[in-house]
Amino acid sequence: MTSASSEESAAASAPAYVRIAAEVRARIDAGELTPGTPLPAERDLSVELGVSRMTLRRALGVLENEGRVHRDATRGTFISEPRVRLRLGSFSQEIARAGGNPGAELLWAEERPADDTVAAGLGILAGSPVYALRRLRRANGEPLAVETTYYRADLVPGLLDGDLAGSLWDEVRSRFGLALARTSAELEVVVLDADDARRLGTRGAAGGLQLTRRTFLAGGDCLEFAVDVYRADRVSLIIDRAVDAE
Repeated sequence: MTSASSEESAAASAPAYVRIAAEVRARIDAGELTPGTPLPAERDLSVELGVSRMTLRRALGVLENEGRVHRDATRGTFISEPRVRLRLGSFSQEIARAGGNPGAELLWAEERPADDTVAAGLGILAGSPVYALRRLRRANGEPLAVETTYYRADLVPGLLDGDLAGSLWDEVRSRFGLALARTSAELEVVVLDADDARRLGTRGAAGGLQLTRRTFLAGGDCLEFAVDVYRADRVSLIIDRAVDAE
């Protein structure tokens, strides 16, 4: 059996919802279905594809988890824009690099003593003063991430008095003359809580990507500890690393 016929046989034996998801996905990739346009009503689409509405909904659920489509409770199902591809680094710089317009809405900011988790993240003693802030990050007006960030107050005194609507890394460099050397990160798949889902405009219990970051200065001190939560249906995170020589 040839490779092509093997693939056709595998496709034919796949569950109906998988085959329907693949067909709709192929139409999106071919440009037949373009971002922002609605799919036909479920009743019409299920007749066109020759499956039950339950099978169609399961297929659309697969595509929604992939970020290919999104559902509106009142208006139907729409083709989604391609996922925003972000490298580990400055959100503002990455969105601008991709040709978008980055934005930040400050939700709160305060100086507080570091609790055990933040102290461990920054490599300082619990109770040391830190600046804490939470921001809703947007690209072209669309909410993509909720960032909760902590900075060592002794390294950037008065940080909260400056511009908190743009790149904090740019603020650190320009105001304090600090050289950022490297960032480490841990990525987890999570379920968005009710508050984050509301802020990000997703349905309840939607999937998210949680990136826990630490940013270090050239001298080795950890300046920033952050927990960023992204919409999994709209963002893909690219984390590059050098391959160790054997």
